[in-house]
Amino acid sequence: MFGLAQLQDKLSSEITPIAAQLFSGDEAAINLQFQETRKEFEGDITLVAFALTKLSRKSPEETGRMLGEVLKEKLAYVTNFNVVKGFLNISIADSFWLEQLVALKADDNMGVPNLGTSATTMVEYSSPNTNKPLHLGHLRNIFLGDSVAKILKRAGKQVERTQIINDRGIHICKSMVAWEKFAQGETPESTGLKGDKLVGKYYVAFDKQYKEEIKALMEAGKTEEEAKKEAPIFLEAQETLRKWEAGDKATVALWEKMNSWVYNGFAATYDQMHVSFDKLYYESNTYLLGKEIVQKGLADGKFYQKEDGSIWVDLTEDGYDHKLLLRGDGTAVYITQDIGTAVLRYQDYPNLTGIVYTVGNEQDYHFNVLFKILEKLGYQWATSCYHLSYGMVDLPSGKMKSREGTVVDADDLMAEMESTAGQIAEEASKLDGLSEQEKKALFHTVGMGALKYFLLRVDPKKRMLFDPTESVDFNGNTGPFIQYTYARINSILQKQTTSVTQLSLTTFAEPKEKELLRILLEYGKNVGEAAEGYNPAQIAAYVYDLAKTYNAFYQSCSIAKEENEQIKALRIQLSALAEAIIKDAMQLLGITVPERM
Repeated sequence: MFGLAQLQDKLSSEITPIAAQLFSGDEAAINLQFQETRKEFEGDITLVAFALTKLSRKSPEETGRMLGEVLKEKLAYVTNFNVVKGFLNISIADSFWLEQLVALKADDNMGVPNLGTSATTMVEYSSPNTNKPLHLGHLRNIFLGDSVAKILKRAGKQVERTQIINDRGIHICKSMVAWEKFAQGETPESTGLKGDKLVGKYYVAFDKQYKEEIKALMEAGKTEEEAKKEAPIFLEAQETLRKWEAGDKATVALWEKMNSWVYNGFAATYDQMHVSFDKLYYESNTYLLGKEIVQKGLADGKFYQKEDGSIWVDLTEDGYDHKLLLRGDGTAVYITQDIGTAVLRYQDYPNLTGIVYTVGNEQDYHFNVLFKILEKLGYQWATSCYHLSYGMVDLPSGKMKSREGTVVDADDLMAEMESTAGQIAEEASKLDGLSEQEKKALFHTVGMGALKYFLLRVDPKKRMLFDPTESVDFNGNTGPFIQYTYARINSILQKQTTSVTQLSLTTFAEPKEKELLRILLEYGKNVGEAAEGYNPAQIAAYVYDLAKTYNAFYQSCSIAKEENEQIKALRIQLSALAEAIIKDAMQLLGITVPERM
């Protein structure tokens, strides 16, 4: 425990008996409430005096003044105080903060708490469909899930990273039908296209043909609803799905071939992202278990069957609706495989204490229903399942639509970010001495850092607008700004040495030294809170504040020209800690920091 948390602990233990004696009360009745002192007031930590007025029987202002005078008299590390409208602002001696610096330096974990147990938390993310390449929307999902997994692991938890690959269903069959009708045998090898892009091309082709057929049927007198159901190409897709579930050899062979193209494409994209998984689940392997569980639920009276043979669950008493679990023709729906996947995961990992599903907020209802169904089936672990719901990513032109081909392809976007980063770096003329290979690696590092940071800096719950130009700006709240700050610190430290092995300072020479130290001391608290809240945006906000604070410190506090060796050593130590914590925090966001920019 470091920083304000440690200070609050220390003050609580010492103020409680003082307040009890001062106000003639019982220590058990003392309720101390602390908060960080607002920047416009003098002080390091603030005690809310309102909570003590019942004991003091005085106004909040008088209560704070009385307590402040006693604290300044009795606690050597309390150097001053002031009271603002019932808030007691307490100033703490520099020596306390310098002792904290020594303790933080000695802590290999940088103040990060260990929240771990022997139990395992599973984080699911990406989970793409095998009918299209990954796009910008997937990137927020992937970066969010990958970062959450890293943060949980950093906080000491056992983590399994996984995805469910949606490799079956009507949407997959649409690409298969379109490829058979229009492709004339095209393959990734014959076209030079990545496999996922080739399959995605025919998903778009299906939608184009489908719309044309709907229009023709409507012109022939059908309603739009009738036309959608009776369009020949849609009926072909339905028939393909039935054949696949029946194990038709030719259908399964085509499915396997096209899926293999997509998997190779996904692997190349994940490699560019520096993202990996511990275990993969496939819908084609889990939906059958889901069907078995649904049938058992029907036999146990937890579900009901309609005249057409479809199986449903009634969730009206739980505030939801009636939910379809199996179609009348026996084919599965999304929730069927989700039930099977959840059960299989708890079978595979006996120590599993929870699953974090990283899925967009468009699926909020789906996951509420899924968890409720699992509860109805008697799985006690259902309450430990968590939907990490996040907002969609919009473009200046509006919402993306995969079937219409209006998405931003993930591979193209990453390449564009890398190219833009390279142009900016070249214009800045800071690449002297780097080989072409080193430049390419740097451009990739900066481009991916810009992309990941921009998508992770926004609270997951919020919808966001992606602006590629803003994300690569070397100034402001961006990944490249933080990467540049890291590289600057690295350069500074490479040039500095000191013979001081132990600090003997009791005061700071400049206020910016203390300001930098205080934010360094808050790193562990932020990681712990980000882990508990599954929120990488908290890490992004913290590391941006740290980078800004360091740059302000560097402008005010000379290192190279400082003649006092003790002060110089302090500034070197602060810089080294800032470098280490920036690197650690950026790694939690999946971002690499370059030694030079």
